[in-house]
Amino acid sequence: MKAKDIMTRDVITVKPDTSVNEFGKLLMEKHISGAPVVDESGRLYGIVTESDLINRERPLHIPTVVRIFDAIIPLERYSQMEKEIEMMTSMYVGQICSREVITIDEETTIQEIAEIMIVQKKHLIPVMKDGVIAGIVAKKDIIKATSGQY
Repeated sequence: MKAKDIMTRDVITVKPDTSVNEFGKLLMEKHISGAPVVDESGRLYGIVTESDLINRERPLHIPTVVRIFDAIIPLERYSQMEKEIEMMTSMYVGQICSREVITIDEETTIQEIAEIMIVQKKHLIPVMKDGVIAGIVAKKDIIKATSGQY
């Protein structure tokens, strides 16, 4: 079997200026783990995955109130934590996506795809044809193929 036999042909893509919030909603609605990022001409710009969303998160430990003994003292209304939350939610896919994308073509074998996924630690690989995205292979596609579900 080859990429053309197992790839998803109806590829969901996003633009670099798609907000991180919109992308998160898209992941949940479409039950996908990531998407290629394409520019205005439809050319591959990068790839963004659940991992990119998770990697950009960081713990926020700045309290909005301070408790001293039995008294609760509110901090200023617009705290540093609120600023950081606002900053994180105003980010765009183009800011967090991976720009170095490993791609394959339709003739790439399942064995080659599996090796890329294992060695390069990539779990979503665009399939290119004539410089544009023809499909995408996810790790679930490899699992389906090896379990005889194609």
